[in-house]
Amino acid sequence: MSLKLPTYKDVEAAAARIEGYTHRTPVMTSRTANELCGAELFFKCENFQRMGAFKFRGAMNALLQFTEEQKAAGVIAFSSGNHAQAIALAAQRLSIKATIIMPEDAPTAKVAATRGYGATVISYNRYTEDREQIGRQLAEQHGYTLIPPYDHPHILAGQGTAAKELFEQAGSLDVLFVCLGGGGLLSGSALAARHFDPACKVYGVEPAAGNDGQQSFRRGEIVRIETPKTIADGAQTQFLGEYTFPIIRDNVDDILTATDDQLIDAMHFFAERMKMVVEPTGCLSFAAARAMQSELQGKRVGIIVSGGNVDINRYAQLLSSHSARSSLNDR
Repeated sequence: MSLKLPTYKDVEAAAARIEGYTHRTPVMTSRTANELCGAELFFKCENFQRMGAFKFRGAMNALLQFTEEQKAAGVIAFSSGNHAQAIALAAQRLSIKATIIMPEDAPTAKVAATRGYGATVISYNRYTEDREQIGRQLAEQHGYTLIPPYDHPHILAGQGTAAKELFEQAGSLDVLFVCLGGGGLLSGSALAARHFDPACKVYGVEPAAGNDGQQSFRRGEIVRIETPKTIADGAQTQFLGEYTFPIIRDNVDDILTATDDQLIDAMHFFAERMKMVVEPTGCLSFAAARAMQSELQGKRVGIIVSGGNVDINRYAQLLSSHSARSSLNDR
């Protein structure tokens, strides 16, 4: 039986549903960024969303559709950090018990925030254990409702509201760059882009070390990889979803990649020039745009900055590595 894929109407319904719970995040511009790329860039700053990332949109949209029985039993999710925090906070707002499965090497700040929102955290080894299997087993044992981080119609529809807002705030766009992990943000954003501006080119951007999305897009089928080793912890996914892939295949123009060094350079730019803390995963879109500047001349470009949840000590280390590298290059 074929899946019933979400459409833009679902994104529109999600926007109405989550209004009042989520922030309508700002769209920022930077003269320096415009000069670097020879284009007009519009940054949709989801690092200023509640709990620090776009993930709260999908989590709120999903939990607001729970039945009374589901609310009483509780929710379970698996995540490296942002979906974990999003489900935990959404559950707290709606008085739902939350259990979150997080990798042992998840950023300390993300684990602390998830617990701070009242969720129970269960750790696992992301390189040797299957988080989905753990989640399914616990859901069956306790009657929890499992809400995956991206491959769920309510999740991806909720994530698409970020791009919906961007088009409403910035107007027509020639190009849209979207961070890519499992595809919830990209698929939802692509639905919004096709509604507002059918001619807008939509690019997903994932870590170069984990280009399963790019391989899948090229082959026309879902490609699975080993857990990638990259500083973009929010995009350490191994494959796209059954819901997200078909939407990406049919509505996205291409999948691009960014190296860890490019992500650190983008983090440094955001901190120094725009006074923003952006996590490595949140830098994927801008890193790709900088690499494509020759093709963006004179265009109106949307950049979705997906989040700002990064451990402050790790953040300092990454920025220091950029400074050290720049110093060596200047010699």
